[in-house]
Amino acid sequence: MKKILLAAAYLTLLGVPAQAETIGFSMQRFDDNFLAILRSGLEAHAKDLGNVTLLIEDAQGDIARQQSQIENFIAAKVDGMIVIPVEADAGVAMSKTADKAGIPLVFANNQPSNVDELPEKQAFVGSDQIQAGSLEAREVCRLLGGKGKAVILMGELGTLVARGRTEAVHEVFKSDECKGIEIVEEQTATWSRTQALDLTTNWLSAGLNFNAVIANNDEMALGALQAIKASGGSTGDYVVAGIDATQDALTAMKSGDLRVTVFQDAISQGKGALDTVLKLARGENTDRKVFTTLELVTKDNMDKYLNKN
Repeated sequence: MKKILLAAAYLTLLGVPAQAETIGFSMQRFDDNFLAILRSGLEAHAKDLGNVTLLIEDAQGDIARQQSQIENFIAAKVDGMIVIPVEADAGVAMSKTADKAGIPLVFANNQPSNVDELPEKQAFVGSDQIQAGSLEAREVCRLLGGKGKAVILMGELGTLVARGRTEAVHEVFKSDECKGIEIVEEQTATWSRTQALDLTTNWLSAGLNFNAVIANNDEMALGALQAIKASGGSTGDYVVAGIDATQDALTAMKSGDLRVTVFQDAISQGKGALDTVLKLARGENTDRKVFTTLELVTKDNMDKYLNKN
């Protein structure tokens, strides 16, 4: 498969027309569970379409690497590009680069900072991060009865995903029914289960008093649960919440550990990103922002989300 993709890219560079439309796809990182599902959805949809060749690259969380990948796609004269940007502000430069080259660009999952002023032939496909954070925070508030002490585990601070979800939590906790909840600490664990484990362990070891953990994604929520168990604590004494409704998260919910998550449709984001960039490449009309489904998931309705992400 890799040889086929490289051959397609080489032929394109030589000016030989390719039978299939070629789309460059730069991911923020391959080792993120949710993004891996998004990638699978995109690849499966490309296979179903039968006339799309994907050139997929891993930015490994490196802005410079991702910018270089975009420049390589442009040099290969791809028909369009899909980018999950490493950082929101860096997405602006990527947007300008693609616009100057005249190649359609779709940002997926993570919004660039200029999402409201994207040039022609550019769009965003993902979910409303404010809504995601609000759904999570309101359910935590309900479970706490509007009173308690919470910590927030944030994703990478350079992304609008992390900023939006965290901002939403703060706004919910300002409301009359939730203002009895105090945020005692918030730090980034960069979407990572391991870093969330370490950070939560440090908080517990320092004697920080909290009874809720609100994570920007499920991976960090799972890391917090590991830390609570390793410290000898009971997960029943904490309301731990995440976002994404990954299968690992639903397993933790089934066992009674994770209390809240939010379904974000990774497969639909992958399919939607590919459909949108192909429409742009063909000169067809499309929305500049395409939002996918968000739904609150608790132990009462979790069964319907098994095997969705």
